[in-house]
Amino acid sequence: MPRLILLNKPYGVLCQFSGEPGQATLKDHVPIPGVYAAGRLDADSEGLLLLTDDGALQHRIADPRHKQPKTYLVQVEGEPDEAALARLRTGLDLGDFHTRPCDARRVAEPEWLWPRNPPVRFRKTVPTSWLEIVLREGKNRQVRRMTAKVGFPTLRLIRVAIGLWQLDGLQPGEWREVVVPGLPAVGRTGRAGRTAGKTVARGPAEPARRESGAAGGGTARTAAPRSQSGAGAGKMRRAGKGPGKGVKG
Repeated sequence: MPRLILLNKPYGVLCQFSGEPGQATLKDHVPIPGVYAAGRLDADSEGLLLLTDDGALQHRIADPRHKQPKTYLVQVEGEPDEAALARLRTGLDLGDFHTRPCDARRVAEPEWLWPRNPPVRFRKTVPTSWLEIVLREGKNRQVRRMTAKVGFPTLRLIRVAIGLWQLDGLQPGEWREVVVPGLPAVGRTGRAGRTAGKTVARGPAEPARRESGAAGGGTARTAAPRSQSGAGAGKMRRAGKGPGKGVKG
């Protein structure tokens, strides 16, 4: 049966299991052999990354032809107006390719968001704001290039959802194994708590503090990502620790 792991990839972690000495990689956070990333997330981006041991499932998730929507929260420098948002939505010529139409809107700074380490550098004289952007494609550094093209450079980028799968409370470095839609649940054990009727084993969480200088500047509110029916939930394990009873690895 395919395994599917949801990881909240921290800032600065390479989206691979090997790297130069001293470079943080997925190996530091996911102690499961035989899984690999289904898609990519830049080292300087944060948030949801899916990993699997099944090639067909990896293709289904990562291939743009399957049009899995990917949702990003983006902190930008400045305050985009409706004209800038309309340009993002209708598509942009970035030189080497033209972006497809997407969803883009202003949102408030999420109350549940963890502080980034290291913190974002702000210019005191320039306000910042947050956008929610939903893409159905994934070119190299696409979101950053899009916001820069309309005049609002990206300061922070967090992926919060891929299709049905969402962060659902995962803190940086935490991961959770979930049931693949259409497949029966597999019982897993671990140091468990209860969250919305799902058994989880929680990993480390960063201190609940806010970055100074971050501004909301939004017209809508964002809520903490919620689990979706069909995404399933299994367990979260402490990053860097070995698997618990009943889990291979």
